[in-house]
Amino acid sequence: MVENPLKNRRCVPCDGTTPVLTFAGAEQQIALLAPGWALNDDGTEIRKRFLFKDFYRTMAFVNSLAWIAHREDHHPDLEVGYGRCVVRYSTHAIGGLSENDFICAAMIDALNP
Repeated sequence: MVENPLKNRRCVPCDGTTPVLTFAGAEQQIALLAPGWALNDDGTEIRKRFLFKDFYRTMAFVNSLAWIAHREDHHPDLEVGYGRCVVRYSTHAIGGLSENDFICAAMIDALNP
């Protein structure tokens, strides 16, 4: 896989005027991410399930992800359980996907979980 240039970008503040990515635009962006990311049927969310050997490793991943979310001021929805974490991104302020969702996903991919 070629290194994703999005992982070196920073999120920009979004408001109601930020354009929503089209489904085709979201498909282009998701193709840049590591395998496992999926686009939902209406193109408003991306998600990926991460698996770990134990709860400690799961929580270490969640804490790393929390640091990224805090630094970028862009926060995913998480489902956390023993040995697993499902990450969902959508830009709530615009009701769909923005480039910020893919920037953060690329940063998570760089963690190499």
